[in-house]
Amino acid sequence: MKPPWPILSVADMRAAEAAIFASGVEEYALMQQAGRAAAEVIWRAGGTRSALVLCGPGNNGGDGYVIARALAGRGVPVRVAASADPVTSSAKQARADWGGPIEDIMTARGAIQVVDALFGIGLTRGLDKVLAERLANLAAMAEHSYTIDVPSGVASDSGALLSAVPCFDLCIALGALKPAHVLRPAAMTFRQLICCDIGVDRAAARCFRLPKPRLKAPTDDAHKYTRGMVAVVAGDMPGAAALSAQAAAHGGAGYVKLFGAQAIVDLPHAIVRASLRDEAALADPHIGALLIGPGWGRDEKAMAKFTHVAGGRFPTVIDADGLYLIEKTGFNCIPEKAILTPHAGEFARLFPDIMGTAIEQAQAAAARTGAVVVLKGPASVIAAPDGRTMVADRASRWLSTAGTGDVLAGLCASRLAVTGDPFQAACEAVWLQGEAARLAGPAFIADDLIGHIPQALAACL
Repeated sequence: MKPPWPILSVADMRAAEAAIFASGVEEYALMQQAGRAAAEVIWRAGGTRSALVLCGPGNNGGDGYVIARALAGRGVPVRVAASADPVTSSAKQARADWGGPIEDIMTARGAIQVVDALFGIGLTRGLDKVLAERLANLAAMAEHSYTIDVPSGVASDSGALLSAVPCFDLCIALGALKPAHVLRPAAMTFRQLICCDIGVDRAAARCFRLPKPRLKAPTDDAHKYTRGMVAVVAGDMPGAAALSAQAAAHGGAGYVKLFGAQAIVDLPHAIVRASLRDEAALADPHIGALLIGPGWGRDEKAMAKFTHVAGGRFPTVIDADGLYLIEKTGFNCIPEKAILTPHAGEFARLFPDIMGTAIEQAQAAAARTGAVVVLKGPASVIAAPDGRTMVADRASRWLSTAGTGDVLAGLCASRLAVTGDPFQAACEAVWLQGEAARLAGPAFIADDLIGHIPQALAACL
């Protein structure tokens, strides 16, 4: 299985490029490698269909000139249109090596394929309105549109749109992914994403796009306790805990016990019921993960329950109302191995002073609490206290329905009981839920996800 692609900020990417240059590689040589790699992708996608490459004044434009030359060498009828003359030495060399005519972007006719190489990472202001409109028109006229590294008009680190940006068919990232490739709204300005390897060292990277996990089937001598036991504590709305318990049972754990939800009868018989008054059951040393918060409410009774069960004895997943209760008690109650699963609203209440992108927020919260933080959203971010980070982008939009957070919490608890590693467990859980949602199709409800978890898990064995 290929390693996940790193996600690098502009500063990190500049540092990675500087390391390549320090090893003896010339800047123009790296530009040639990047441009040829991008041209290979375009040629494989579009063959010898006519192409128009749009070049800007910086090194992204230089990549464009290299792309045009490489496509021409493949027999593609290619033309180049520029928005301005090159200003960097490598871009000037690339334009000279192109050697062909340069059209004015404002008067150039369209082509079957259009390549946006106007501006790359590091952009701090938007395109001129006339230029942005021209880019949109040329992209709309093309049957196939490509953008190099990041779409022109996008802020690479934040994913913000600095000016109007058309939607491209394919974004070709160079060397590493950038935050804009996974963060909204920039991540919605292209339909597909490919990353070309140009020799960037991944060793220092701490943030990656979430890959498909590799899971292991139970061993021949496994039994219910060795596979992991999950304890789910129900609240005033026990249906939430029931969803979590079922997700945990299908997520690989060998034993799931549901505390305090005797009123619910429509549950698999394999999920064992227990009373919150059963102190021996709550202290069972076999418990590998405790799940608290879903459907609890926020009253004094919920706080008393939180104080009773959240003693730090077991690795713990804290979700929903449990996050509200943490806000009242402080972070000292969080056990050593814990996963917090806030959505954006819960995060804002729990960490009102933490700003920035979703990636930066999750990383800061994990460092502060000592817990793994799963910041749920269109792009969910999983961050560990030591800085390791995974981003799961492009999940099903149908996950925006009641109860899916309870399912994810149950999966987190299940994988935590199996692995004993909060970061690994959270990453596996987020991927499994996303795959279950894909398998469920459109308009599912949270209950529907449960039945698709085994198939999602089987894909990872």
